[in-house]
Amino acid sequence: MEVWYNPSCSKCRIATEALDEAGVTYTLRRYLDDPPTAAEIEQALDALSLQPWDITRLGEPLAKELGLADRPHDRADWIDVLTTHPQLIQRPILLASDGTAYVGRTPDALDRAVEHER
Repeated sequence: MEVWYNPSCSKCRIATEALDEAGVTYTLRRYLDDPPTAAEIEQALDALSLQPWDITRLGEPLAKELGLADRPHDRADWIDVLTTHPQLIQRPILLASDGTAYVGRTPDALDRAVEHER
């Protein structure tokens, strides 16, 4: 499992603690230092069955500066925004080797990810 991780994010730390407690093997991808490509974001979105605006942190000052709340829902455009500004990607995203993915922000999502990896 790969975890798109930001060490300053409490949700990321909670997710890795849950994975550690369950004995799940994973790699951390500090996605702010190693941003995902457009193709990787596409792949994650497909695995999540979500659109880019669904995993965008719209409450961030940068999102407001870019006018994302009022931006048309053009998938390619939004993926470009996330590629250019990875800090706007919701975190953590957990990507299983079989193509399954989770946005690990809730206990339920973390439980499903852990169960999937057992």
